[in-house]
Amino acid sequence: MLESATSALALLFTMEGVLFLGIGVVVGLLFGAIPGLGGTTAIALLIPLTYGMQPETAFTLFGGVMGSVAFGGSISAILLNTPGIPPNAATCFDGFPMAQQGKAGAAIGAAATASSLGGLIGVAILIAVIPIAKEIVLLFGPPEFFALAMLGLGAIALSTGGHFLRGLISGAFGLALAFIGFDAVNGGTRFTGGIEYLFDGIQIVPALTGLFAIAEMINLTTKGGIVASEGRADVKISRVSDGVKAVFRNLPTLLRGSGIGAFIGAVPGVGGTVASFIAYAATVQASKNPESFGKGNILGVIAPESANNAKDGGALIPTLAFGIPGSAEMAIFLGVLVLHGLEPGPLMLLEHEGTVFSLIVALALAAVIASLIGLAVARYLALVTLLDVHILVPAVVSIALVGVFALHSRFGDVVVALVFGVIGYLMMRFDYPRITAVIALVLGELAERSYHQSIMIGDGHITIFFTRWISLGLLLVTVLIVLTPALRLYLNSRRATGVRAR
Repeated sequence: MLESATSALALLFTMEGVLFLGIGVVVGLLFGAIPGLGGTTAIALLIPLTYGMQPETAFTLFGGVMGSVAFGGSISAILLNTPGIPPNAATCFDGFPMAQQGKAGAAIGAAATASSLGGLIGVAILIAVIPIAKEIVLLFGPPEFFALAMLGLGAIALSTGGHFLRGLISGAFGLALAFIGFDAVNGGTRFTGGIEYLFDGIQIVPALTGLFAIAEMINLTTKGGIVASEGRADVKISRVSDGVKAVFRNLPTLLRGSGIGAFIGAVPGVGGTVASFIAYAATVQASKNPESFGKGNILGVIAPESANNAKDGGALIPTLAFGIPGSAEMAIFLGVLVLHGLEPGPLMLLEHEGTVFSLIVALALAAVIASLIGLAVARYLALVTLLDVHILVPAVVSIALVGVFALHSRFGDVVVALVFGVIGYLMMRFDYPRITAVIALVLGELAERSYHQSIMIGDGHITIFFTRWISLGLLLVTVLIVLTPALRLYLNSRRATGVRAR
């Protein structure tokens, strides 16, 4: 293994290796920052260009893309409340309020540092787990997927921003949307109104683009002025180093987010969006001041960004070991493997170890390089928050809608983005939390499918969820998460009663 890593490093630090890694990083940053595009689109567009390349060189290029796209998405999430890719939606909740407070530089600094360190931790976990990857991946079946989805849905209890009932209503709305389209278990379509576009359900990228990008632009238009509502002076004195220092002062948050990202990334079909939201929810739960989240708490940037980059290392485990994609990016990446004559599976890890390490090393270095670029230009990027909304809004809406259309070349995606933009603005206007709707929308389909599959495996008995130790453990954690707000409220009332009694 050491010999393979050394060979990969030697190849990478050639003129050709540095060139293709640099191209991958730049492409990843750009595609990540433009809403609606992301790493999946970037990899798909680059696949034909790698035909005829050596596998190691191609993997260096794609490793650069995958290692940098997550941080690219955080830039637009922080500055414009527009997640570049779906996993960056969790970064919006505290990143954009920081930008509004004139702390965009600190937020980008924290995101850059957390992304690079999270990526390195994810790669380290990948290297450590490769020898036992098969045993870990096979531990997860439909009952575990259902329990994991319940864990994410349980985060709704911690993500309501003090409006528990409104949060539940938003969550119910998100679940209802998740059930639109083809029923993979029983067949047929549901709640489509005969509209052919809805047969595939509500697409997550247009929906998130509308809920955050378009909704925020509508809100800015009604208010006028600039993004940084607290004025120019605050933005100018915002130091990027504050964000970097904040990450090192909160290492438990970084390690927890990275661990969650790597773990959930290794679960096939779940993806980085779930990892980011669960990391965010876990951080809120562990905080002594949960009410500060959603208002510009820098921990709300560190946790999802570390999870977002760490998940790539985890997602490579099932992709390389079994040919089971751990995320949408990895599904496209399987095409890269086939194009270059490599068959995913245990033999690949043995017979092509050097090629695998080329990808791993590129992934690690790309995360670091992308963050260094982000830190270098963060102060200038923060100036975007000083643009007048009459200049900013048309540009952002145009880029967002073009990006949404470019993803699948369907005009229906543009319509969905606009509709969800209006819905998102109304939710902001009447103070209904959007995060709960997003969590439910992302996890609803996974929860339903896994539940039905589990019941079939268990011959119609729900006891299957309680006889498997992983699913049982995840369900117990979910119960704890759901009860935490009520327990906190009870303890606070007891303290208040005790103070009045004195």
